[in-house]
Amino acid sequence: MTFKEIKELIEIFDESNLAKLSLEEKEFKIELDKNTTVTTQVTTAPVAQPVVTTTAPTQTETTSAPVVDTNAETINSPMVGTFYQAPSPESPAYVKVGDKVKANQTVCIVEAMKIMNEIQAEYDCEILEILVEDGQAVEFDTPLFKVKRV
Repeated sequence: MTFKEIKELIEIFDESNLAKLSLEEKEFKIELDKNTTVTTQVTTAPVAQPVVTTTAPTQTETTSAPVVDTNAETINSPMVGTFYQAPSPESPAYVKVGDKVKANQTVCIVEAMKIMNEIQAEYDCEILEILVEDGQAVEFDTPLFKVKRV
């Protein structure tokens, strides 16, 4: 089930006289209850893990560890909702990779229960990576942006 289909299902449910709705497909289950919060559960079938065989490097070979930016931090979602990069589909994104933002500058919106919540940077930083797609559902504390303090 795609995100668009889920969103349409929620809108139809919201406008209906139903109090509860439970839907289960192959690897997806959603339960909606107007008297409680929305619960979603996604399960995936187990996937066989590939077997990797390695050999010790010879004296002429060198191994290097991946470069990790120790200064990188993340801006996380403070709530469950839907991530939006811009205030409307026609508007430009609040930020893009490489932008330097100031503390308290809006970087995105998380929509929760039809309320648009502006998410702001807590400190001056540079956007290194946008970690979620526009319109993607996010959970509490989901990393939204990888940033570096400036």
